[in-house]
Amino acid sequence: MKSKKPPHPKKVKRPVNQNIWHEHPLRILRYSFRSLWLLIFPLLRGISVLRLNELEIDRESLYLWLRGAWQDILILGAIIIFGLIRWNCTRVELSGGSVIYREGVLVRLRTSIPLESISVITAENPLYLMPVRGVRLSIDTRAGIFKTTDLKLLMKRKYSDEMLSRLPDIDIRRSTGDISDPSGLSVLLFSLFFSSGFSGTVYIATFFFKGGDIAHDIITLYLSRITETTERLTSNFILKIPGAALAAGTFFISAWLLSFFVNIQRYSRFRISSDDRYLRVTCGLFNRRSYRISLGHINYTDLRQNLIMKLAGVVSVSISCAGYGTSSQHLPVLMPMKLEKNLGKGLERLGVFSGVKLNFRPVRTALYSYIYIPVYAALALLPASDKLAQFFPQFAELIRFAGIMLEIPAVWMVAVRTAALYTSGISLYSDKILISCSKWNTFHTIAADRESIVKLEISQSLYQKYISHRCSLIFWFCGEGSSRYCINSMRLRDAVEISSVLGFGNAAVRKVPKKRRKAE
Repeated sequence: MKSKKPPHPKKVKRPVNQNIWHEHPLRILRYSFRSLWLLIFPLLRGISVLRLNELEIDRESLYLWLRGAWQDILILGAIIIFGLIRWNCTRVELSGGSVIYREGVLVRLRTSIPLESISVITAENPLYLMPVRGVRLSIDTRAGIFKTTDLKLLMKRKYSDEMLSRLPDIDIRRSTGDISDPSGLSVLLFSLFFSSGFSGTVYIATFFFKGGDIAHDIITLYLSRITETTERLTSNFILKIPGAALAAGTFFISAWLLSFFVNIQRYSRFRISSDDRYLRVTCGLFNRRSYRISLGHINYTDLRQNLIMKLAGVVSVSISCAGYGTSSQHLPVLMPMKLEKNLGKGLERLGVFSGVKLNFRPVRTALYSYIYIPVYAALALLPASDKLAQFFPQFAELIRFAGIMLEIPAVWMVAVRTAALYTSGISLYSDKILISCSKWNTFHTIAADRESIVKLEISQSLYQKYISHRCSLIFWFCGEGSSRYCINSMRLRDAVEISSVLGFGNAAVRKVPKKRRKAE
């Protein structure tokens, strides 16, 4: 009897590693762009054909070009194939408690980011990527000296969801719930106070440079219509306002409105939740963004105010954390607008306490050192504009109008600097420090751990050293960028005491010449 052959064993499929993903196929285009230099060969071939016919296109030259078109097609195919190969060799992997990014064909590059080193994970859903179900992922750490993203990825939505589900996030069961979501009114007020004509001008300039001739024609036509309209309006005014000045004012008001609407879109639907280790912030209307922030990587908390907000008793809460708000287009806001008395206990772990009294303050009699620059500017603007108008009589009206308009921010800065003198100061706790100071027209209240201070500097001019016995106390905080906060006109003995309590010992006093001190 013939023996039966044993059945052939079935092939067992190898389990697919669920922790390895490719980027979105749109990345093929990006990798293909790196090989666009190959298009120089079709260009040279086209130039040679034209030269054969003395730069004239006829049937013979067209036939010669079409006969070699297969070479151009091969080159375009090679460019796409190179991009496809590079995309296929680029992978994202979660392994051994790290995010690993591999790229390269012949020379392989491996970037590994430990999960405990991640400060912020950002997921963006731009409107233009919705049809192709794309999501932009960004992973940031404290590494680096510039505000750049450590790892940028473009993923399919299902892959990004799988990846994010394996990355650290807040635990809903341990969610504190003590930080309430901001209201729509607070987002509206935040957009109102933190919009600026300069930001709107930047948006218009970006559109101008990226839009090419179409943007140039639109903006030029818009400005010409404004100038014509303002000339007609001002012709009937008793006070003759130059049409160019009114056109410039209209332009900057329009730019401010543009910045206002951009901020409303950017920070609408603001949601925040947290547990003992992480914060989750989501915001945006058309470009929905989600941030996962590690509480242990927050450098300090910044309560920001302008003069109107300070008089109204409201603040905007921001944080300094690598990867959050590092872009110039986004502010690192944690709570858009909140009454100071209603900050609540949810921010105590970030060093924010209510009813805090400042232990050390600037000398109250040092008002001159705070306001002398804006006072001199306010006194000199009108006489300077008159003198300048005499030298340039054809622009006299425009120069005088500009002088009057510049007088307003100069007087405003006098009020801001006066308020800065009476509200600046320092409070010390067992492990925290609270610093109140001002930068330009913004008031800052910095709440941080003592360990976050990387440098403390006591600076004196010759007048401060030998006559007034005062100084400027400068704090430097850790972060990707330069975080410098200065309190002027402090008593020298107070500054030395603060330096000793913070563990810096008797900090060296840096003598600064009077002229250089004014520049700073």
